[in-house]
Formats: sequence, C-alpha cells, structure tokens
Amino acid sequence: MNEQKIRNPMRRIRIEKLTLNIGAGTSSEALDKAMKLLRSVAGVSPVKTFASKRIPTWGLRPGMPIGCMLTLRGGEAHELVKRLIAARDNTLRESQFDNHGNVSFGIPEYIDIPGVNYDPEIGIKGLQVCITLKRPGFRIKKRRIHRRNIPKRSIITREEAMAFMKEEFNISIGEKE
Repeated sequence: MNEQKIRNPMRRIRIEKLTLNIGAGTSSEALDKAMKLLRSVAGVSPVKTFASKRIPTWGLRPGMPIGCMLTLRGGEAHELVKRLIAARDNTLRESQFDNHGNVSFGIPEYIDIPGVNYDPEIGIKGLQVCITLKRPGFRIKKRRIHRRNIPKRSIITREEAMAFMKEEFNISIGEKE
C-alpha cells in the first residue's frame, strides 16, 4: 500500500508557500528595521500588517501598523527554505509540525542565515518562519466555483510532513544541541 502512495503523483507533497513574519509592536523605527531585514533576507519587498482590534493596555488601535510579512511561492520559496533550515542547524522539533501540513519555527538572530550579513542599521533581530505544504488537488478548498473540503485521506499528517522535510531538506527531528 505504501508503495502505491509513493508512486501516485497525487500523493506527492510540495511546498505551497513560505511566510516570513516579524512583529514590531507600536514602534515605527522597529517596523522600518523589520521591513529592511525581510527585504535583505528574501530579496522581495514585505507588506505591513495592521492591528484589527483595540487593545488599550498595549497601546493598539485598529489600523495601526504593528509588523510586516512576506510570502514566497515556488522555486524562490524552496531555495529560501534550505537557507532558513540551515540557520537552525538542519534540526527541527516535533512540536514545530502541526496536524495539517504546516511547519513553523523561529530564527532568533538573522545573522545565522547563510548569505545574510550583519547590518548595523538593523541590529540583531529575529523572525518567524511558516512553511505550508500541499498536495495536488488542494485547490478544491480555495476555488471560487464548486468549493469543497479536502477529504481526510488527502490531508497531510504530521508524520508525512516530517518525512517530507527529512527527505527533501535532510533535517533531523529532535532537540537542538
């Protein structure tokens, strides 16, 4: 049965998108540094994220810029994932995988990413990384006409996601030493 799953092209797992995120809070100076950092890491201009609720204790109100993010797809995402995982010494924890084909981890200092040099204007900052995996046919949950849920047999499990990451990016699952 497992051999049939591997040979079936509809069972192959791919990277749907890579999302990089930095929360800057209410400081506009920190937001400018975060935007510059994401631009230098990915080579793509990020977009600002805005607060949707009012939280008086944090000094937030709706429409206030509080962070930045960018999304990459295809070959660009695949190449950047290799570099980002190398920043984590090719080690991820099992808790960083969810039950629906997503992998999330943080990078505490951007200077750990291969190919990115220290910039004194930015200082030392970290970022969050989220990798979303998919199979062929996942479009049915997003298409406009005749939208459907993905069947349970097609959902990417935690074990399948870990196996894909081990095979594709040569990572080890466990505690980082």
